[in-house]
Parts: sequence; C-alpha cells; structure tokens
Amino acid sequence: MIASRKFKAIDALYILFMIIPILAVILLKIFTAPSSDGISITGAMIFFEINMPFQKLFITEAQLNSWAVMISVTFLCLYMTHGIRAGTVLKRHHFAEIIAEKLQSMVAANMGEYFSGFSPFIAAILLLSAFSSLLTLVGLYPPTSDLNVVAGWAILVFILITYYKFKCGPVVYVKSFANPPLMAPLNIISEVATPVSMAFRHYGNVLSGSVISVLVAFGLQSLSKMIFGFLPGFLGNFPFLQIGIPAVLSIYFDIFSGCLQAYIFAMLTMLYISGGFPAELYEKKIQGGN
Repeated sequence: MIASRKFKAIDALYILFMIIPILAVILLKIFTAPSSDGISITGAMIFFEINMPFQKLFITEAQLNSWAVMISVTFLCLYMTHGIRAGTVLKRHHFAEIIAEKLQSMVAANMGEYFSGFSPFIAAILLLSAFSSLLTLVGLYPPTSDLNVVAGWAILVFILITYYKFKCGPVVYVKSFANPPLMAPLNIISEVATPVSMAFRHYGNVLSGSVISVLVAFGLQSLSKMIFGFLPGFLGNFPFLQIGIPAVLSIYFDIFSGCLQAYIFAMLTMLYISGGFPAELYEKKIQGGN
C-alpha cells in the first residue's frame, strides 16, 4: 500500500514537472508580451541581454521555450518509463516499448547496425522538434521558427557527420572531395551546404506555416466585419468566419506539418551521418590493425 502511494506520488510529480515549464513560459508571455493592434508577425521576443567578450548574448523567447520543451520532454520520458524496471507493467510501458522498437528498427533500416546506438539521439531530435512546433497550439512562439535554434541543431549534426567521415583518418576525408577530381569544388560546396540546407528547410517550413495561419486568420476577421458589420452591438464585431477555419489550418500547419518536419530532419540526420561514414574502408582499417 505504501509502495503504491509512493509510486503514484512520483507519477504525480513527473506530470507536474511536465506541465510547470510550459505554464511558466505561457505566464511569462502573458505578462511581458507588448500589446498590438491588428496583424503582428514578428520574431522571437528578446527578454534581456548579457554582455559577452565579442558580442551581446540575447536571451529570447525561443531559447526559453526550447528549455521548457526539453524539461517537459525529459519528465515525459521519466513518466513513461517509471516502474518499468521494477516489473510493474502498465499501458504506458507497452506504448514506450513500441516507440523504442519502432525507433530502433528505423535507425537500423536507415543507418545500419553500426549506428544502433543512435536511437536515443534520433528520438531526442524527433521529440524536441515536434513538441517545439506544437507550442503554437498553446499560443507560444515555436523555437523551430527561429533560425538560430534550428541552425544550432544542424551544426551539431554536421559535427557528427564530419566526425564519422574522419573515422578513417584525415587523408581519406580529404580524398573524398576529389572523387572525381573535377567535382572537388562542388563537393566542398556541398559539404558546407549540408547544415545550411537542413536548417533553412526546417525553419522555412515551420515559419511559413505560422505566417500563413496568421494572414488567413486576419483576413477572415476583416472579411467577417465586412459581411456582418451591419449587425447591432457586439455581433457586428464578432469574427464569425474565424470559427472553425483557423482550427482546420492549425491541424495541418501546427500538427501535421510540424511533426512531418521533425521526421524529415531526423531522416536527413540519419542519412547524412550514415552516408558519410566510409564503412568499407573503416572495416579494412580495423582488420588491418588487428
């Protein structure tokens, strides 16, 4: 009985710590967001600046929302797996196992057995990207709409790509650009363009969805005033046309498109890392060393 109460209490704490970070950034937005009339499409709000040696460090809405998502996702994972090692079988444990198996099979199919340990990293990318985009459902600025945030992810992936390309040594890495020799300049440009394309693809798709949703909502509000403005009292200003239609757009742009872009970013991460790894040369190097 005591163990059961303790288990439920820990579950409640995990759920609480999942919710608190999101509530905190919602309240911060409510109390700090400047009032605006009409349409407003802006970047992430800057809360304060920190003087650094080379330039100022801006603490923005995107950064705080990213941390809120990371904390919430961490406690979500703890909640989903709580008690799984103690032999307690719950429905959420089955769900967590299904997700883990699907991720492992996806990583194995796209990266090979050598990269089987990448499943947690790919899961982190998927969850962080998807939940960051889904913040728009609660009126928060999605970190995936900030190029700085997505570029940071792309740079991290680029470092991993370069690391695995260096597995056979710097000579093999440099020679890979001259295959064939006439394509060396384009190969170098392609190498640099990898993180740039990953960042702009993810950022552009999420941001464009947010902009389109805002423009359509504002257009429907104006059209509603034109059509129903003759009605007396508050009915003339009530946005009748904004009922339902923005919600349908939100299903596509906020939910479907956000999750799709998370999946695409994760797939590109797997393909770029595994595709850049010279597996055959690395195998020969290991066998030669033995």
